[in-house]
Amino acid sequence: MADSKIRNIDGVAAVVNTGYVTRKEIDDRITALKKQGAKLPDDGSIRKIILERLIIEKIQLQNAEQEGVVVTNKELDKIIGDIAAKNKLSYAEFKEKVVASGTSFEKYKQMLRDDIIVSRYREREVEGKIKISDAEIDNFIGERTRAVGGGVPRSTPAAKSEAEEIDVAQIFIPVDASAGVGAQAEAKKKAEQLLRDAKGDIDFLQLGAMAAKDNPKIKFQDLGYRTPDRLPQLFYEAIRNTGGGQVANAVVKSPAGYHVLKVLDRRAAVVSANPQQQAAPQEASTSSPQNIPITQTLSRHILLRNRAGLSDQDAERRLAGYRDQVRAKTADFGELAKKFSEDGSAPNGGDLGWMGPGDLVPEFEQAMNRLQIGEVSNPVKTEFGWHLIQVIERREAQLTVEKQRQFARAAIRERKFEQAYQDWLRELRDTATVKILNADDAASSDPR
Repeated sequence: MADSKIRNIDGVAAVVNTGYVTRKEIDDRITALKKQGAKLPDDGSIRKIILERLIIEKIQLQNAEQEGVVVTNKELDKIIGDIAAKNKLSYAEFKEKVVASGTSFEKYKQMLRDDIIVSRYREREVEGKIKISDAEIDNFIGERTRAVGGGVPRSTPAAKSEAEEIDVAQIFIPVDASAGVGAQAEAKKKAEQLLRDAKGDIDFLQLGAMAAKDNPKIKFQDLGYRTPDRLPQLFYEAIRNTGGGQVANAVVKSPAGYHVLKVLDRRAAVVSANPQQQAAPQEASTSSPQNIPITQTLSRHILLRNRAGLSDQDAERRLAGYRDQVRAKTADFGELAKKFSEDGSAPNGGDLGWMGPGDLVPEFEQAMNRLQIGEVSNPVKTEFGWHLIQVIERREAQLTVEKQRQFARAAIRERKFEQAYQDWLRELRDTATVKILNADDAASSDPR
């Protein structure tokens, strides 16, 4: 009788500990997906998928509240002000834009507050507890050095009938299976661009780090040495005939998104009765870390900053004009930079100095890496504005041991986080008291 009363009066889809998820919440989430152009499953399973997401969110918010994780009104207003400023809007203008989208501003603020609380709680409970030892960093650098041929021979390949281990790295661009055609196409386009970049002269995991810096949803990781049966079947089929140091020929599509894969190394499976004998070579390779060679680029640019009164089309048109003058040799790039670049490098003709992998924002670095010496790019958009880039020279330099360790720590943390996060979510779900009621029915529009 109590359950019936909840169903018929309150429209509750599930009871979650001391709270609940309503059918209207499910309806609202589905409506939002449709507005975004999402293609929803035809079998009606979307309600159960959305309900499970809402349950997990509810559990996290409840636990965060119990742990004292809060966002004050003052903090929230400052965050909204920052978001508005990034969109070149005042607080009032941003509020009008939110309301015009069909959402009340109070509802927007509550959703944003919940997102921030969950993010802070997750950071404390998952990210803050990930530990990375010096030994893990040493091993990572040792494997990467062998894989990129940094002065250490590659592993001995397996004979034709011999068991094999493959070290595969991936850059993962997530996209929900229910996402619309536009979102799917955008994710695929990004993956294919990363695949093209990966085939160039750039370290694969550094490329992943650059992409993740630009979009935190993008993940990159070195899966480590695995036998074929321990790799996802989709991955193994894609790299079955790919040699060590080579990128897979095509982007891999999975239900979770798009994957760009690179085989870092292939070797005969290590089989030994004495683990200490296996450890000795690894210790020898990492006991004396050395600098490894990297390519540095000397370039210059002309920057037109994002500002009111200068549209993207105008900035692109102006830079295209400068590009054509340089290519036609009717103007000097450095002189144009001195006159027109809106950057501190302008007095030096736009000279940016010698830059290594990861020193510049991803869009700029990827465009720069595709240029030949002396070549001028097409206009390039970054968070700072629009750029015209010219490569002056390249040289081989050394990536210091300290830089290697910083990068290794970041890559290992990325690898550990996803597993730790999924384990944490499962633990939260398993320890919560959840009772599913009537998730399949839509909420009535009639007042009760």
